[in-house]
Amino acid sequence: MHKALLRPAIVSRVSDLIGYTPLYELCRTENGSRLLLKLEHLNPTGTAKIRMARQMVVDAEERGELRPGGRIIESTSGNTGLGLAVIAAERGYTFTAVVDNHACPDKLRGMKAMGTELVYVVDDGSEELATAAREELAERMAREDDDAIFTEQHNNPSNAVGYHPVAHELVAALDGRIDQLVGAVGTGGSLCGTAGELSRTVPGVRVIGVEPKGSIAFGGPAHDYYQSGTGTPEGAEIGALVDYDLIDEGVKVGDVEAFATARVLARRTGLLIGGSAGGVVYEALTRMAALPPGTTMVALLNDGGEKYLDTVFDDDWMNARDLVDPTVDREVDELLTKLRGN
Repeated sequence: MHKALLRPAIVSRVSDLIGYTPLYELCRTENGSRLLLKLEHLNPTGTAKIRMARQMVVDAEERGELRPGGRIIESTSGNTGLGLAVIAAERGYTFTAVVDNHACPDKLRGMKAMGTELVYVVDDGSEELATAAREELAERMAREDDDAIFTEQHNNPSNAVGYHPVAHELVAALDGRIDQLVGAVGTGGSLCGTAGELSRTVPGVRVIGVEPKGSIAFGGPAHDYYQSGTGTPEGAEIGALVDYDLIDEGVKVGDVEAFATARVLARRTGLLIGGSAGGVVYEALTRMAALPPGTTMVALLNDGGEKYLDTVFDDDWMNARDLVDPTVDREVDELLTKLRGN
């Protein structure tokens, strides 16, 4: 990796540990094509979203909107909230996270441990994703508090800017040899922020966006889904950062396939990734056989699996929601065996 992208040996803030995440070669075909996983879940808090959390705060400070001792408010399903909790703790801000019970309990506990105030938009125990209601409440709370800002991750340009370093890291690590980029699409910041910056130095890279079945960014039908921190549920606006001009192809992966991939990958490689990251890997794996010789495909893995031990990796939770399909498990296992040769 280029020397300019090496992390200092000693740091003084947790946020100084953001970035410099490694690439893991999951498989390579006989014709020399390879699938590399950008392990973004090795950032602090186990997620890529701390990158954009820091950028949103830094930019708000520079604009004079966030003053010393101020309050940050965000609507979050968990990972953005974890990132903002770190940055708020470091810089002396109060952080209020507007959440629902769709969020993984470990994410909520993690935010609370770092001093975050949790405000539930619905508190009836329902697991329903309430993105639109969360956004409305967060905006209203910020409007009513002169010392507060609503970072508004879905429409904040700083979200995408926060992922520009991912592109720089990829170019440095691979000497610009990147043919395809695959990533989840929620706010759009991660994939489009990376792709937009990557296109400046790697023209022609093909970008594939992945959302859960039930999400509406790439069309309907809309229905509930369990993948966390990704997609656009019915009733929510598609984020301004979802740049369709940057996405060559938008695809959908169901919860069953996404979660099966995460579980099989853990058993086969020891790599624990989140459910939406499983969807990205599933889509990438199913494309490997058709890739031209020598293709380098990079998949962005934005979430780790440690937060999902009580859900995606829990047999009782999975079975209670009819998310286990032995046929899909075998499909993923056989695909890995074929591509990895073991």
